[in-house]
Amino acid sequence: MNERTEFSAHPGRPSPGPAYFSVWDVHAYYGESYIVQGVSFNVHEGEILALLGRNGAGKTSTLRALARLSDPQLTHGEVWLDHQPLHKMAAYEASQAGIGLVPEDRRIIQGLTVEENLQLAQIAPPAGWSLERLYDLFPRLKERRRQEGTTLSGGEQQMLAIARALARDLKVLLLDEPYEGLAPVIVDEIEKTLDLIKEQGITTVIVEQNAVRALALADRSVILDTGTVVFDGTAQEVLDNEELRHEYLAI
Repeated sequence: MNERTEFSAHPGRPSPGPAYFSVWDVHAYYGESYIVQGVSFNVHEGEILALLGRNGAGKTSTLRALARLSDPQLTHGEVWLDHQPLHKMAAYEASQAGIGLVPEDRRIIQGLTVEENLQLAQIAPPAGWSLERLYDLFPRLKERRRQEGTTLSGGEQQMLAIARALARDLKVLLLDEPYEGLAPVIVDEIEKTLDLIKEQGITTVIVEQNAVRALALADRSVILDTGTVVFDGTAQEVLDNEELRHEYLAI
């Protein structure tokens, strides 16, 4: 087996509980496949964390486990959000506690307009941002509020998916590949939106193959390799470390 260089700005696992959003020794499986193998990190309130790694590193699986989806199955570990034990909750309870996942495929509901997608998200308490506030953040969605959501462009659908998450009482936004298939000018708009969301104190964890852009946006970064954490430090440390980027991100 080839020897691999270990990079860690903060060796050892973070302690559970003290941070606003704390992930402690999380393990998760797809059936018999052991995908997430002891992932730990802390994120502070209002911080943007880039969760990075090569394809197959376990990034999406980690997000899904944190959102308490049944697939993959979280078998061990703790996930705390603002002193609430998400690891003891079902997915709908975790959503009510303030965690929101925007998946790569966005999951816009077919047959519903933009506004109906947003209203549906607000049916169950606790409600988050009002329609007026969401439309202030996303003027383009207001222009298309009567249009069926699945007929929007890719960038507009991404905006709708983020707005739908904000329509709940959101504390942590989990974003899976938000730039996928989008033109650079649309990515610019999404990033400006994420900066505005950060100003509201909302924490964001972003998984993105365009690592350079994600790092430029983020405060900190955690890098995964085969389901384990190999780096936890600032985004700037990753940008400045060519060996680390080549070893684990191929950039």
